[in-house]
Parts: sequence; structure tokens; C-alpha cells
Amino acid sequence: MSQSTLDNDELFGEAASEMRDDVEASLADARAELPDSESVWEAQGDNVLGVLNGLRSALDVGAAADHLRDAKKWFTMGQRADAFDDAEDLEASIEEVEELIGTIEDASEQVGDLTATIPDLKSTLEDAASEDDEEE
Repeated sequence: MSQSTLDNDELFGEAASEMRDDVEASLADARAELPDSESVWEAQGDNVLGVLNGLRSALDVGAAADHLRDAKKWFTMGQRADAFDDAEDLEASIEEVEELIGTIEDASEQVGDLTATIPDLKSTLEDAASEDDEEE
């Protein structure tokens, strides 16, 4: 084997290791951006709408989706280059973070729907109560 081939193999091994490190770092950054359980669980507000707005803010995933995208990009590149000896753990971590982000985004959407519905419901109930008062 020529020295050039040995150097290329060594360089490829370094690049593969750096790619794995990049994927792992991006996944760690994505996890760090996810809301913590206490901020989602603890409710603060003067009324239901205040609590819902606080919850919607707590469910913000921040830049987690961007970090996940970076992890997936480097993972895909490494996979296509056949740079990873064992990629199952990376793939499982990517799927786990992707599911977490999806779940949080779904919850945020549901809270957003409630946030839009509650004021209308309150107004409808007030109108119904005033109509009852007028009839009596």
C-alpha cells in the first residue's frame, strides 16, 4: 500500500470521526434547546388565557429543529460516504429528538387552538347569560 493511500485512509478516518462528533454535538445542541419539563408543567397566569399563553411560550422548541437538521445533514453525508462503522446509535438518537420535537410542536399547536377558542367561548357564554337575564 502506498504512503498516499495510507494517508488518504487516515484522513478519511479523521473526517468520519469529525462527522460523528458533529452529529453528536448537533443532537446535544438540539436537546439543550428543548423546553424543560418544569417550564411546561408549572402554570402561571391570572386566568386560563394567561396560563395557555404561558404554556405556548414554554413549548417553544427554539433552535432545536435547526440543530436537528444539521445533525441529519451530517449523518446523511456520513452514511452515504459509508463513514460510520456503527451508525445505529446515531440514527436512533436522531429519531428520538425528531419525535420529541414533533410531539412538542403538536402540543404547541393544540395549545394555540385552545388559546384562539377560549376567548370566543367566553364571549359566547357571556352572550348566552345576558340573553337569559333579558328573558327573565
